[in-house]
Amino acid sequence: MEQLRYWLGFNLVRGIGPVRLRALLDYFGDIQTAWEAPAAALREVGLDRRSLSNLLSCRQQLDLDVVLARVAEAGAQALTWDSPDYPSLLLQIPDPPPVLFVRGTLTPADEWAVALVGTRKATPYGREVARQLASDLARNNVTVISGLARGIDGVAHRAALDAGGRTIAILGSGVDHIYPAEHRKLAAEIIENGAVISDYPLGTRPEASNFPPRNRIISGMSLGVVVVEAGLTSGALITADFAADQGREVFAVPGNILRDTSAGANRLLRDGAAIVTEVRDVLETLQLDQLAEKQVARELLPDNPTEAALLEQLGVEPCHVDELARAAALPIEQVSSALVMMELKGMVRQVGALQYMVAREPDAPYETETE
Repeated sequence: MEQLRYWLGFNLVRGIGPVRLRALLDYFGDIQTAWEAPAAALREVGLDRRSLSNLLSCRQQLDLDVVLARVAEAGAQALTWDSPDYPSLLLQIPDPPPVLFVRGTLTPADEWAVALVGTRKATPYGREVARQLASDLARNNVTVISGLARGIDGVAHRAALDAGGRTIAILGSGVDHIYPAEHRKLAAEIIENGAVISDYPLGTRPEASNFPPRNRIISGMSLGVVVVEAGLTSGALITADFAADQGREVFAVPGNILRDTSAGANRLLRDGAAIVTEVRDVLETLQLDQLAEKQVARELLPDNPTEAALLEQLGVEPCHVDELARAAALPIEQVSSALVMMELKGMVRQVGALQYMVAREPDAPYETETE
């Protein structure tokens, strides 16, 4: 808690994002030392004049105890890179947000999440497809992530809740400013059965420029992104672009070639996105078709040092068991038995005779008014 106030302070400094904050932490060693560092030392790290001026101004004007208290008053919690509850998938993307504000609860089960996104001006077809997919994902214990926008996003959240599942909404505003206003009741239900999340400081209003950057969080917290219905100017395509850059699977639902609202999704399909005609297409591609068994296995069989050692050696290229045993300096019998358990838990997958790789590739938005 003592260190959290300094993370919150940096989150309010314009011009200091993930890259510069990482440089400060590497140089000074910890967040408090970086916050309190003299101007000369900050210049040595490479802060430009404007960023340095903003930091010095914030240090003089902010009462960090008040900033910290506002988080609790808003019914939120703040997670940082150092927090054990920070979403593990999001940490894998390039330059993840240093601070996440969360209203609601994140659980280990949210590691198995799929994003459903699309146009605000959804057709009856798009709404029905979103409803069916979100319902089926929820019934298969997959967390549904979207952006709380009108249209496809709202339908996806509502369907997941109605199916008794979990859902997470990523905002383009502070978590104390729910947008659009007509989704405040929906957001309250999401908070009870998932979470509302933003990397924007409390008090941030939903300006149009906030939405494209937040889409990297929608994709970053998901194993894959499904574009249900989207025009060529849809923010859903921005989310799909982020997903591709982050190494996440991109899916699209085919739509009417005569409707503008399907043009973006159809273009994704033309460019190589995986086609979705039923939830099985998503579950099988992401290896979520046996998710319930994997979740139970993970609870009953917690990670151990052997699994950790093997994960350090495994990557996205297949590795033979013998080679893996040599690299990890472990007996072949121990490696073989551990891999069986790791595959059951969904941590690795076998891609050939005694060949294994990690189950997921690790990685070091706004719907415009014209749609």
